[in-house]
Amino acid sequence: MSRIGKKTIAIPAGVTVEFKDGVVTVKGSKGTLSREVKGAIDIKNEGGVLSVLALNDEKETNALHGLYRALIHGMVVGVSEGYVKALEVKGVGWKVAKQGTKLVLNVGFSHPVEFNQPAGITLECPTPTDITVSGIDKVLVGQVAADLRSIRVPEPYHGYGIRYKGEHIEHKEGKTSGKGKK
Repeated sequence: MSRIGKKTIAIPAGVTVEFKDGVVTVKGSKGTLSREVKGAIDIKNEGGVLSVLALNDEKETNALHGLYRALIHGMVVGVSEGYVKALEVKGVGWKVAKQGTKLVLNVGFSHPVEFNQPAGITLECPTPTDITVSGIDKVLVGQVAADLRSIRVPEPYHGYGIRYKGEHIEHKEGKTSGKGKK
């Protein structure tokens, strides 16, 4: 039995959770999220505490038990608080600007790169070198942040690139001249 699946989920005030016909729907002040639940999994809402139950002891059910508990917990946190990922751009003359719903990145290419803002995500540029990705869906926020980072992955010699705020990039030593070798 899954250790994570056994944990209960406390439902904050203002959040409602419904489970009907294999679909769990979570509504809160920031929006609504829904997800299909497959397998022999049941969800019980008892007095503001949500329990995810495995209906049998099969291997597949045990694997899905912890997964769905974690996904539903992410949905509850998302509709009540939301998720934010911060990125920073490091490079000489590199900058980012928001134009309507597009993010325009000047990150060392011969042309500016345009990134369209997906539905359900808010992209902001508080400074020319910072990007903030926010939304209620944890998976989507993380995926959009990873897509932005993949435009220019930080390189290990100078550290230029798009990185998560606070991410440490291991620096490598540059080439040596080769003089003095025998």
